[in-house]
Order: sequence, then C-alpha cells, then structure tokens
Amino acid sequence: MSILDSLPDEPEKDPSPGSPTPHNHWLDKEQQLMPPQLKADAPLRMVETAFLASAASLIWFINFYFPLGPVLRIFFPVPIALVYLRWGRRAAWMAALTSGLLLTVLMGPARSLLFVMPYGFMGVLLGATWYRRRVPWIVSITLGTLLGTLGFFFRLWLLSVLSGEDLWIYVITQVTEFIEWVFFNLSLLASPSVFLIQVGAIALIVLNNFIYLFVVHLAAWLLFDRLGNPIPRPPRWVQVLMDYEG
Repeated sequence: MSILDSLPDEPEKDPSPGSPTPHNHWLDKEQQLMPPQLKADAPLRMVETAFLASAASLIWFINFYFPLGPVLRIFFPVPIALVYLRWGRRAAWMAALTSGLLLTVLMGPARSLLFVMPYGFMGVLLGATWYRRRVPWIVSITLGTLLGTLGFFFRLWLLSVLSGEDLWIYVITQVTEFIEWVFFNLSLLASPSVFLIQVGAIALIVLNNFIYLFVVHLAAWLLFDRLGNPIPRPPRWVQVLMDYEG
C-alpha cells in the first residue's frame, strides 16, 4: 500500500446555496448593478388610453359636423367603457378627461362639456357596471338612463344660457303637439293640461335615454366579445332574438 492510498480523503465541497461560488457571486453583483425594469404593461396602458380617448373625441367631432344619424351616437361612451374594462377605473377617468381636453382644443370648452356630460361620465359608469361581469343589464341600463336624463337637462340648460333663450319652451311645444295628436286619434275631447305636458316631456326624455342605453348595450355586447373583453350576458330573450349564443 502506497503513501497516497493511506492519506485521508478530502471533504467534498457542498454545492448548497449557503456557499456561493465565485461565478454566482459575480452574477449577484451584476444583478445588483442592473437598474430596475419598468412594468411592461405601463406603456401599453398609456398608449391604449390615449388612443381610445382620441377615438371617442373623433367620433363626437365627426358626428357634430357630419351627422350620420344615430349610428355614431351609439359609440359615444363605448371607447371609455372599453378603457375601464381593460385598465381599470383610473385609466377610464383619465380617458374621459383627455377626451374633454382634446375637444376643448378642437371645438371649444362649451362643446367639449356637451360630450363630457353625459357621455364621458357614462363611459366610466358603464365600464364600472360591466367590470367583472356581475351587474345585470337592467341595473346598468337604469343607471345609464338616469345619467343620460341628467345630461339632457344639463345640455338644455347650457345651450339656453349660451343662446339667451329658454329652450325648454321649444321642447314643451313639441311635446304638446305630440300629445294633442294622441288625443285627437283617441277621440278625446279634453285638452292636455300643463302638468300632463310636463310629465309627458320628462317621460319621453327618460324613454329615449332608456332605448339609447339598450342599443349601446347591444353594440358593446357584440363588439367587446370579439375584442376579448366580454360584458354581462343579456337576458335570454335578447340572445334568442339576436340568435346569439355566448
């Protein structure tokens, strides 16, 4: 037996994390010197918010100077609601504010207010009710109808102040002619009272906003499903009527 065979074996080095090798030690120093990386979704959030805010402003701008009937009006609150579904409440408020500022530059502050109230706020409201798909349609449509009715009276008041005329009188005149036509076709000899005309005007405004919100929900339901941001499912009769399963 040689002397080398009689020497004790050297203990093997423990490759556990407690005993870092020089290579690992160098990697740790390199990672410490690297600057912290920004979140990847921050630029995407900013770009999408700006793009959708610009889209909402552009839809309002085109419809104001080149009205195409109710087609573009359906999509007034839709881009801001999409911002809420994709990036949350703060981004939706930023989109509504950005749309108002952009329209202020393009059309003036008065006309930008006509968009922000109610359509900018409506986009945030619809996004909040559609978020996580928990609120049924009847609730979101009712809340949107109330906001749309308040927005109608706000626009009426603002335009009356700017024009120096009471535009509510024009609305009452139109409603009076409609109610008199209904009374005539029903062979009613009584003339409508002032109170009935006022109630009829408010009822027609609420009904118009309710129908508008229902159509907005239909458009968003069909569009957002294809974009990967679905909203709550409509009532069963709507799905059967639209021949849509989803």
